[in-house]
Amino acid sequence: MKVTLVAVGKTDTGAISELSDEYQKRLSRYCNFTLRIAKTLTKSKNLSEKEILDYEAKEIIKHLSPKAFVIALDDKGQVKSSVDFAKFIAQKRDSGISEWCFLIGGAYGFSSHLEPFIQAKLSLSKMTFTHQMVRPIFLEQLYRAFTILNNEPYHHE
Repeated sequence: MKVTLVAVGKTDTGAISELSDEYQKRLSRYCNFTLRIAKTLTKSKNLSEKEILDYEAKEIIKHLSPKAFVIALDDKGQVKSSVDFAKFIAQKRDSGISEWCFLIGGAYGFSSHLEPFIQAKLSLSKMTFTHQMVRPIFLEQLYRAFTILNNEPYHHE
């Protein structure tokens, strides 16, 4: 299974990067995982929110594979438990999907220009997290899903 995470903007906090790196290493046991960073712009350049979103969309699209099942991590997406997320992955995997691309948007979310590419939307929580914090949280949940699917003792109910 090939899994790509496309995240907008670099992480400027060492602890977040270290935690993300740790889960990326763990994920390598289960899949061919790649993290891609899409460039962003800042509002300090006197750009509107729409201009920033449109720029980020173009940068995200550069990283999309036409074969991948694209899932946006979006606060308007479906909320799933860890077990349900694992079942979702298993169901899609068993239907023949072998390449996945998860998207983490920037501070303003996603441009409507990405809608034709997105096949599902998932929310990590009803709470709001910074787009930088979403990285390690999502990576941990992805790792957890793989351990659930492999009946490993990491997850406890």
